[in-house]
Amino acid sequence: MRAASNATGPEPITPAAPRARAGLALGLLGVAGFSFTLPATRLAVADLDPWLVAFGRALIAGLLAAAYLAAVRAPLPTRAQWGRLAVVAAGVVFGFPLLTSLALVTGEAQHGAVVVALLPAATALAAVARAGERPGPLFWAAAVAGLAIVLTFTLAQSGGAVAVADVFLLGAIAACAVGYAEGGALSREIGGARTICWALIVALPLTTPIAVAGAATTGLHAGAGAWLGLAYVSVVSMFLGFFAWYAGLARGGVARVGQVQLLQPLMTFTWAGLILGEHVGPGTVLAAAGVLAAVVATQRARIATSYGQQACPPPRSSPRSPSPPRSRWSRASASRSSPPPSSSPSPTRSRA
Repeated sequence: MRAASNATGPEPITPAAPRARAGLALGLLGVAGFSFTLPATRLAVADLDPWLVAFGRALIAGLLAAAYLAAVRAPLPTRAQWGRLAVVAAGVVFGFPLLTSLALVTGEAQHGAVVVALLPAATALAAVARAGERPGPLFWAAAVAGLAIVLTFTLAQSGGAVAVADVFLLGAIAACAVGYAEGGALSREIGGARTICWALIVALPLTTPIAVAGAATTGLHAGAGAWLGLAYVSVVSMFLGFFAWYAGLARGGVARVGQVQLLQPLMTFTWAGLILGEHVGPGTVLAAAGVLAAVVATQRARIATSYGQQACPPPRSSPRSPSPPRSRWSRASASRSSPPPSSSPSPTRSRA
């Protein structure tokens, strides 16, 4: 009875060690690619229209996605998967790029890191609603601790100022979290690369005319920095980064691997120090150590799932391999169901 209850209810995710490590590594690779998204977007919108940047990046990535799907001869998604791909496209192809582009017209990239620190917690909430995951108390405690460290660090770096652009950034975080959770769950079925590629294809009927109209009305006069920024957010942030990110979410779990993005604001400041020559003080090192501790804790926390898949499911009794009590019951049932020996004609009765 206890085994049957465990079979029908939420089960703990206990992924195999190689699969869990692969999910974490892929998540870190995706976050490393995303960490330069805000600075690159800031460079792009300095000379280009934010609507052109938001939908132009999706158009360029969509063309790359079409080429990839044709090269690998990917089969078409099912009817149910098309609807889920629309949810992914609404979150990561439309919502996040557009809202961040509008926010960074007046806001700074470093200040955007303050609000981006909310994304891992929002992704975990979306994983509960969209991916069927149920993180436990230890997970939430570690996630909140990591969130507090990042918010304290980034607010200190930005002087505690709150910009009007935060409204756009909050909307971007909400849209992105839903897109992450739905894409991570769908990647378990069709793979991370095909999930983002098909989502970009779904968005092409809208991204193409808007990008073309934006280019025609606002012009394409921009400096080299703006074009490099647009190239980065198109090829890395919107395309290649999701290959690793969605694959990591599928292997390690949306809520668990999503916490790796707590490192993204710290990586953003690191890029600023290495590339832009900004000072990286001891506070950055301390914050990074604290966030790493929180991420490690989330990786070790148990998470239940209601979608019925796990890397290492618990052993269940099988009719083909009955336990000893079942064997005794089977023998007893067989003895009761078999006809008694006296029912068959015996030679003595025949002669009588």
